Amino acid sequence: MSTQIDFDTEEPLITTVKPLSNATVTVRVIKSFPYRNVKNLIFTDYDLKSKSAKDLHEDCLKRIQTTGAFRPFRNVVYDAMKIYTHAHGSKTVNLVINFDHDDDWVLDINDTAKKLVDYGISNETEISLFKHEDYVEFKANPEEKWL
Repeated sequence: MSTQIDFDTEEPLITTVKPLSNATVTVRVIKSFPYRNVKNLIFTDYDLKSKSAKDLHEDCLKRIQTTGAFRPFRNVVYDAMKIYTHAHGSKTVNLVINFDHDDDWVLDINDTAKKLVDYGISNETEISLFKHEDYVEFKANPEEKWL
């Protein structure tokens, strides 16, 4: 028997049709903020109730190192994660990262006790993976560049 947090069968949205142990999460790997070099990692059947931010971070790094399409992204030290948007929520006007919610949407990639569901992450949530120092620099001067 499932609980209300697992399913909503009366007015189902994509975020509630699948159980939290079988979610789809998109991770936006950001190589460069000014040049908008972003590539998505899609995790299907991801267990938000048992996986921590540290687990997700490690899974992302493993996929970046083993997937050929991410070869240009391997030279960046990814040390931060932040929720970009929740499913059915409003999106930011910035195409690279969400500048809002620095206090509550940043994931602690060193904490193994707090699970992804505890951050409010559900099915179809988008998360950004980036180098924190680059984010701080870009937030201070959010100028986009062209090649």
